[in-house]
Amino acid sequence: MGKYSKAAYNRKIEAIFVRFPSVQKVPFGDAYKPGLEHMMKFSGLLGDPHKEYRTIHIAGTNGKGSVANMLASALAAAGLKVGLYTSPHIEDFRERARILSPPVLIPEEYVYDFLCRYEEDMDTLDLSFFEITTGLAFKWFADEKVDVAVIETGLGGRLDSTNIITPDLSIITSIALDHCALLGDTLEAIAAEKAGIFKPGVPALVGEYLPETRPVFESRARETGSTLVCAEETGPSLGGRTEGILNEMDLRGRYQAKNLRTVLAAVDILKECPFYSGLDDTEAVVDALEHTAERAGFHGRWERISDHPTVIADIGHNPAALKGNFAQLEEMMATGEYSSLIIVYAIMADKDLAGIMPLMPSGATYIFTNPKTRRAMPEEELTARYKAFCEEEGRPDDKVFHTPSVRQALRKAFGLDKGGNPLIYVGGSTYLVSEAVREMGESKSLQGF
Repeated sequence: MGKYSKAAYNRKIEAIFVRFPSVQKVPFGDAYKPGLEHMMKFSGLLGDPHKEYRTIHIAGTNGKGSVANMLASALAAAGLKVGLYTSPHIEDFRERARILSPPVLIPEEYVYDFLCRYEEDMDTLDLSFFEITTGLAFKWFADEKVDVAVIETGLGGRLDSTNIITPDLSIITSIALDHCALLGDTLEAIAAEKAGIFKPGVPALVGEYLPETRPVFESRARETGSTLVCAEETGPSLGGRTEGILNEMDLRGRYQAKNLRTVLAAVDILKECPFYSGLDDTEAVVDALEHTAERAGFHGRWERISDHPTVIADIGHNPAALKGNFAQLEEMMATGEYSSLIIVYAIMADKDLAGIMPLMPSGATYIFTNPKTRRAMPEEELTARYKAFCEEEGRPDDKVFHTPSVRQALRKAFGLDKGGNPLIYVGGSTYLVSEAVREMGESKSLQGF
């Protein structure tokens, strides 16, 4: 095993992105390996570390990252040592595995040692990138003796690598059409995949349901003997504090109201178990929820990455998520505080652009760009399709630009409306937000663009 160094660590990280493709780098079909057989074998080699602590499992089309971070923050405030496994990362690969609080990322030395120690096993089992990172996180949490780990699925649920755990609570945040080629092209089919995380006798919480999805959840709950709770139908013990929490939260997206409702319902379910009795400390829980981004080191959800001008970055990337984001931008413009709305936008080639374009604010200036991933739709194609849509709908298209790189797109955005007070939104893709945050950090100031 080689000796750790920053350069050696970087080479190892790059190697697992290349040799064991991640969906952050290549199309889903090239990186996604559904099924639990290889993950269970790998976990066995690691000593089945997930059995050494309690877990909470979270799936969903939208909201699962926010719910995971809010719930982890609340659990840490309740006096527990909490592991948190989420994906994808925004700036640093190590964001995927954290311990709260304060947020501590998995150490580079630990990652390097793990990748060296189990390299032959990873080759033999032909593991996916996500299987490797799941095993890494589970092992680190065990070595650090966490009390409980909040585990977010990567994709789907039933065949997701994380689904080897038996949690104290299974949560599904929401269901929408996304990743249809892999999960199914109906809401019922996608709901069935997500509901695959329900385990025998384990309480199941659903944040949002639709007429098409509720019967699927009810059927799966009956099969597993799980008590099914729908957050929309509960009166959480902290329900009277909801408005105040939302007003003070450092997660500012309007969509967080639904996620908060799900978390408050989860807190009430968990409090029934003596292990989670610390959640009875109402003020500690409220404070933790209001400061989730700070306490969990959570990024990319309606995150203000600049104040002058105002720049908001959000990873919402499907119609269900972007509908709320674009509506919130239009509400902000309606206040008269901002002189113009500039949207730096990118989309992955497999996303529902036809369903997204009608939601896009018609009066905005658009700068379409191309993050560094093979999954991205080329900015020229995106521009052509949006202009064709504008022509069909009678929308103006005189404020539509495109650039081949995120850095150039940001430079273009900051160069527009210099005499005014623009509102700049960076979104449509996790990869775009990741690059934008990194570019902003490296430039040190807007003058760097």
